[in-house]
Amino acid sequence: MSRIVFIAPDKPLFLQGKKIIEELGLTQKVEIYLARLKRAVRLARALQHADVDVIVSRGGTARLIMESNVLIPIVEIPITGQDLAQSFYEAKKVATLENPRVAILAFKNMAYDIEVLSDILGIKLSILPLERTEDIPSKLEGLSIRDVDVVIGGTKTVSVAKQKGFLSLPVRSGDFSIRTAFLEAEKIALGRKIEKERAQEFKVLVDYSIQGIISTDRQKVVRVFNPTAERLLNLDAKDIIGKKLESSLSFIEIEACLSEGKESFGQIANTGNGWIMLNVAPIIVDEAILGAIITFQDITRIQEMEMKIRNEVMAKKLMARYRFEDIVGVSQEITETKRIAREIAQVDATVLITGESGTGKELFAQSIHNESPRRNGPFIAINCAALPPNLLESELFGYVEGAFTGATKKGKAGVFEMAHRGTIFLDEISEMDKYGQSRLLRVLQEKQVMRLGDDKYIPVDVRILAATNQELPTLVREGQFRQDLYYRLKVLTVDIPPLRNRHGDVGCLAKRFLEYYNEIHGRQVEITDEALNRLAQHDWPGNVRELVHFIERLVVIAGTKRLDEQDIEKYLDVSEIPKGTRDASWTTTEEGRIRSALQQCNANITRTAQQLGMDRSTLYRKLKMYKIEVKKNY
Repeated sequence: MSRIVFIAPDKPLFLQGKKIIEELGLTQKVEIYLARLKRAVRLARALQHADVDVIVSRGGTARLIMESNVLIPIVEIPITGQDLAQSFYEAKKVATLENPRVAILAFKNMAYDIEVLSDILGIKLSILPLERTEDIPSKLEGLSIRDVDVVIGGTKTVSVAKQKGFLSLPVRSGDFSIRTAFLEAEKIALGRKIEKERAQEFKVLVDYSIQGIISTDRQKVVRVFNPTAERLLNLDAKDIIGKKLESSLSFIEIEACLSEGKESFGQIANTGNGWIMLNVAPIIVDEAILGAIITFQDITRIQEMEMKIRNEVMAKKLMARYRFEDIVGVSQEITETKRIAREIAQVDATVLITGESGTGKELFAQSIHNESPRRNGPFIAINCAALPPNLLESELFGYVEGAFTGATKKGKAGVFEMAHRGTIFLDEISEMDKYGQSRLLRVLQEKQVMRLGDDKYIPVDVRILAATNQELPTLVREGQFRQDLYYRLKVLTVDIPPLRNRHGDVGCLAKRFLEYYNEIHGRQVEITDEALNRLAQHDWPGNVRELVHFIERLVVIAGTKRLDEQDIEKYLDVSEIPKGTRDASWTTTEEGRIRSALQQCNANITRTAQQLGMDRSTLYRKLKMYKIEVKKNY
């Protein structure tokens, strides 16, 4: 909530302000203090550390607070012509004279247009200007009771004047002036709140950026040094901020940036701890250079990420390996799903494939492609959760030469171009950011793409198959997924049943995997019918993927050529599942499956992610979402 502080220099103004604050409904926002002059300045300085948005005060007290360089905006209650007219009227009454001789002691902020007003009202006015409150006694010493009928001024002026025997009157502010000041303060407080929110957003962006960020002022003094910069440069922010850049980071050159406003991109520098790529840009406000901002990344990380992306795409060789015949199962559920998918394969429309992790969504996508009229075209699979948003965009749509720092000289075709006349499989589509969703929607609508940095569109002929293990309608309602994109993807749908609902498939899958891993590992392991029945009773929260890994583990570590029910019971680790959590509802929820997989994998994140068919980053996000604490058992 916005905080406004009212510092009243005298009790009448305190009470008057309190009444108006209540009338305006600002009681919860305004704190009231009674203090004047130096005491008020001390209070205002203390409030700098109390998250106060604006201070309201009046007269000499307001002026002193302003001159003390307090870092809080000050709203001054003005002394209006109406207020002075009221004081002159009261002066006539107390002096019982039609044209009294009035001396007013006033700071500059109290004396606007006062002479014109006194002439109109027939006041014989003497103005004694004040620079400091300490001048009040000396100014009054120069006055004679014989020459002055009434002294007007602030609280201290009135007090000293009375001591010296003068008739004295305080200058009062009217309700209108006070009300106007508080309304102005409320506007300023709202503006300060918006500023704080934006500053906090900026701080979060800087603190959690994967790039190192440093900013300096015009004198090269470091003002920002984010945590990534600390890690990459092996320096502490507290040792850098407030000091000259060259004192610790002499390899960063920003002179041309500060003097001429020149930008510099793609500088390579050796920090002593490794190589980084630097970008330097000026901070310009109203055509004036106020400082510089430096961003940088670890070159090794950039190279590793690029290599990982390239390997992931090229490993697919733009081909689909699997066909419907490779999808093993005799259950009515999987048979019907395959039938629907075969029908869908013949129709050149977008397909949304849904199902839990490990059910085989990519197998179905490849099978649909190989059964479709596009079977002779390329098949490219992209995991939307495995790539940062900026890299995902360049991978999907490509870029031209010079589109960004690190772009290859000849540019690069995106996967939409590479998949021309073929199929793109977008796995974990729910993890795509909003901007990527917008661009994907445009491709679906316009059938053309534009490379990053380019100004022309390239027609593409691709079929999109998308897959997710999330409830997209829920994400749409929560605003995390575009509704229009959801309906463009959901032209045709394939819902793959979880293994626990595929009656009779566990046994035939287990036999197929057993044959395969016997051959791979050079073993001759067999499995009894009772053991197969025990496997069929398990819920398999990780679905087919979990069963695959389990069979391979049996083949490798069982130590016997014939696996019976006791062997299965032993390696399923059912005893590790806490009592009261073995019911189906627990294992069928996503949270339950994650907890079950963690227990089976002894809290090993990599193995758990493999079993659940997730990336490690996705698993960490879900652990945080469900507030699951990972504790390893050694």
